Parts: sequence; structure tokens; C-alpha cells
Amino acid sequence: MKGRRKQIVIYALMVIVAIIMFFPILWIIFSSFKPLIEFSSYPPRLLPKAFSLKNYFEIFSNTKLPIYLRNTLILMIGNTVGTLLSSSMVAYPLARMEFKGKSLMFALIVATMMIPSYVTIVPQYILFRYLGWLDSFLPIVVPAFFAYPYNVFLFRQFYRTIPRELDEAAKIDGCNEWQIFWKIIAPISKPIFITIGVLSSIYWWNEFFVPMVFINSEDLKPLSVGIYSFSRTTFIVRWDLIMAMATIMIIPPMIMFLLAREYITAGIKTTGLR
Repeated sequence: MKGRRKQIVIYALMVIVAIIMFFPILWIIFSSFKPLIEFSSYPPRLLPKAFSLKNYFEIFSNTKLPIYLRNTLILMIGNTVGTLLSSSMVAYPLARMEFKGKSLMFALIVATMMIPSYVTIVPQYILFRYLGWLDSFLPIVVPAFFAYPYNVFLFRQFYRTIPRELDEAAKIDGCNEWQIFWKIIAPISKPIFITIGVLSSIYWWNEFFVPMVFINSEDLKPLSVGIYSFSRTTFIVRWDLIMAMATIMIIPPMIMFLLAREYITAGIKTTGLR
């Protein structure tokens, strides 16, 4: 009986904490259906007096939201494809092959994870300025094709859980290392590919700092930077339209996570088995 009471108390606390953490998101979503005049009402109301899609029609017709969404999709897809290809291939020899200096190389890769990205942004800016890449998608997308250390680490840990006997059987059948990776290891590693793909997509859908540094043109800004620019260019802060844009920015990552949560859980758990 005491154990059951304790369990009920724990669940109740979890529900309360979940409501507190989710409340700002609910406020944004419900506010996206309010007219501008309701944002100055007192006391503030969570629910609008009448739900209306006027804000959404306005942001699609009178703002650059379609352009922002297009740019966000380009950056998200480009970075996700780049990191999946590069990180999976870099991790394969670190996990499945033997060569001199492998442990040192992996240690250096892991060590770079401790360097904050803000430290490297200035030398990157100088490099991309000399290359003539500023104010384009190149300085944001191209680095993804050179592997991110954290994703390399996750791929390597997952590859190490796959039995070595599969590699030996494939070599007996005449497969080389590339064929082993492409035909055996990659198909088996579907959970970690989906995990990193979803996490990378969510990250680049929400990324603000990097596009803010490298992109100046209004027609190249992603949604995160576009919302910021829109809030600073209007004479009156249009909270109604900003909330509608923010809702559009919130919903896709939530859907992606909910659809892939089983694969994400399996991928993260499996990386720690060894």
C-alpha cells in the first residue's frame, strides 16, 4: 500500500513538472490564434476569446514566411544528409578496423567535443570570408560533410555492438571494407541513423546563431533568424504574427520526435551497451 502511494505521488509530481515545462509552449500555440488587441488585455488570458486562423493567413500572404521555411528546409536537409554520410563513414574504421594510431585519433575527435562552438566561429568566419562564401548557405552546410565529433562518437559506439562475425563472413564471401559498410553495417544501423538524423534535423531547424553570423540577405534567412528580423523591422511589435510563426517553428520538431521516439530510445540505449 505504501509503495502504491509513493508511486502515485511520484506520478503526480511528474505530471505537475510536465505541465509547468509545457505551459510556455501552450501559451505560444494558443496566442497564435489571438488578435493583436488581446495581447494587451489584463488579466492575461491563456485561451483566445475566439479561435481564428487570420494570423496564419496573414503571415503566409504578407510576410516572407514561405521564403524562411524554404531556407530552413534547405539548411536542415543539407546538414542532416551531410552529417549522416560523413559521420557514419568516419566512425566505421574507428569501430571495425585495426590500424596504427586509431585510439589516439578517436581520443582527439572526442577531445574536440569539449571545445565550445563559439570559440571557433571567428576563425571560421575569416576562412569563409577568404573563400567568398559569406551570405550563402555554403558556410552552414559544407562543414556537415566533414563529420561532427558527437555524431561520430554515437556511430562508433553503435557499430561496436554489432558482432564481428558478420565482417568475417562477408570477407570470406569476397567483400571489401566499403561493401561491408554499405551492405551490412549501414542497414543494421538503422536505429542510430534515424536517431542522429532526427536530432540533427531538430537542431538545424531551430539553429539561430550560425545563420545569424553568416547570412545577411533577407531572402536567405531561415525561420529562426527571420522571426527575429521580423520582430525588429515592424513599427509595432506584432505579437500575434510572431506567435503564429513561433508555433510553426515548434510543431515540426515535436512531430519528428514523436514519430521517431522509439528509434531514438533504441539508438541511444544501444550506444552504451559496450
